[in-house]
Amino acid sequence: MTSSGPRSPARRTTPRKPLGSTRSGKGITPPRVGAHIQQLRNERKMTLEDLSRAAGVSKSMLSDIERDKANPTIAMAWRLTHALGVNLDRLFASASHDADPIQVAGPHDIPTLSGTDAKYQLRVWGPIELAGRFEWYELTLQPAGALVSGAHEPHTHEHLTVLHGTIELVSGASRRKLKAGETARYPADRPHTIRNAGKGKASALLVVVHP
Repeated sequence: MTSSGPRSPARRTTPRKPLGSTRSGKGITPPRVGAHIQQLRNERKMTLEDLSRAAGVSKSMLSDIERDKANPTIAMAWRLTHALGVNLDRLFASASHDADPIQVAGPHDIPTLSGTDAKYQLRVWGPIELAGRFEWYELTLQPAGALVSGAHEPHTHEHLTVLHGTIELVSGASRRKLKAGETARYPADRPHTIRNAGKGKASALLVVVHP
């Protein structure tokens, strides 16, 4: 999509959080990944200094991470896993293995993208590790508001379920008007627009499936 539409992880406008999160009694806290990083390092017979140099992370910071005195940012975790020869998903899955299987995100943990002039708001419900593959959003459109998007990569599809109001959908040369309770499924590898066609506020669930 264009800058006004949902995009891949690099398109988010909110700061990235430390890798993942779990809920404790006092709120959201990052999972402990230090032991898993240390295990991967030892399996490769790398010293702290070896991994520090390869990942571009200071030795003192790496030591704190391995002892769970600090949690890496997404960017730092990526550099560490790249230096260890594994992908970020493996580290995330390992860190979450022993965590509470039910992870809860509160209202303030959900990134929100607003298009002031276009009169829309997108709440990013999909987790960061699925961005660029499978994404879902809550779209709110003010009267006359529209989410105008360019073409995604080939074979991308979107699924739009109207929750409230009336929405006009345009995908390429096709145009349809949808009311609450209806779902449209359409190719998103061509320019497309989601527009509020009513007099009041409209809302919808938008799912983007990448190839």
